[in-house]
Amino acid sequence: MKVGASIFCQNFYRTQRPDPDIYREDLALADLAEPLGFDSIWAVEHHFSPYTMIPDVTQFLSYLCGRTKRIGLATMVIVLPWHDPVRVAEEIAMLDLFARDRELTLGFGRGSGRIEYEGLRIPMSESRERFAEAAEVVKLALTRERFSFNGQFYKVPEMTIRPRPLHNNLTERFYGAIVSPESGDIMAKAGMGMLIIPQKPWSEHAKDYQAYLGSCRKFGQKGKRPIAVTWVYCARDEKSAEIGRDKWMANYGESALVHYEYNEPEHFKATKGYEFHAKMAEAMSSGKSGDATLLGRTQCFGTPERCLEVLREIRQTVDAEEFVGVFKYGGMPLEEAERSMKLFAAEVLPKVHAENF
Repeated sequence: MKVGASIFCQNFYRTQRPDPDIYREDLALADLAEPLGFDSIWAVEHHFSPYTMIPDVTQFLSYLCGRTKRIGLATMVIVLPWHDPVRVAEEIAMLDLFARDRELTLGFGRGSGRIEYEGLRIPMSESRERFAEAAEVVKLALTRERFSFNGQFYKVPEMTIRPRPLHNNLTERFYGAIVSPESGDIMAKAGMGMLIIPQKPWSEHAKDYQAYLGSCRKFGQKGKRPIAVTWVYCARDEKSAEIGRDKWMANYGESALVHYEYNEPEHFKATKGYEFHAKMAEAMSSGKSGDATLLGRTQCFGTPERCLEVLREIRQTVDAEEFVGVFKYGGMPLEEAERSMKLFAAEVLPKVHAENF
């Protein structure tokens, strides 16, 4: 079973430091992924806040591609409504040429951060329609020598992108971030697999996966088993692991609440296409569910033995085909992230690879 490592470049908002220091540390952590035996390295797109500071995912991965030899490269995610889809296809084609025969996994999403939509001057209420059109443009550009598109938001004259990608099967590794059952329709129709970036208990994501499979049947698409992201804190003893979980994972959960404004549900209620997010935000703001410590209760923490059991449980719950671990977040010092990542790589990663569960 494949296991990747994701780099976030988060500058935790309550203990902010100079941004270049965060980049120096997170790039040092990225340099460990290949020698430690991880199968892929992932990066996530965000804008205008310290929540995560990678505004150009393909540029970030191109840099890492040049520093590595074999490791796969993956996006988690490119937020399609924020971009000209023709440019997205061009950037993916370039990354494919740089990567040569390495595996590319291309995760896409529609985003739910108001600060980002407003900063990029894109109406958040158009996200679903823009995502569907942009996904089709990207697919056409990467698979056809010449293509055109005439949609509501994107009108593309007959053209070709150059350079052409090295591989003509890139769409087979297209995945979409699915947070709500409704998102399953969008991703299934686009022929994408399910990328689970956890924002609720795994049992709820399992329901979304079943809804996604139903959508695949409805649209005549072949469903794919999910890729599951999990925050990781691995320690030699349970007490140390619990202390790390309670501090760093809680910090990260708090930062997500602040960035997405889940404690202020009114703007989700007023935005078409974010009905599920409005319900989730209302539950969080009322204290009924989803508080900042949820992440710590549902993610991969503990001794190596316990981390392995957690991954098995996630695998069984959502039928995950691959895992992606996030190792540095919430203001965690580099040294602590390195220790956790190295311990996980030494004692958990080989067993996950060997068991192929």
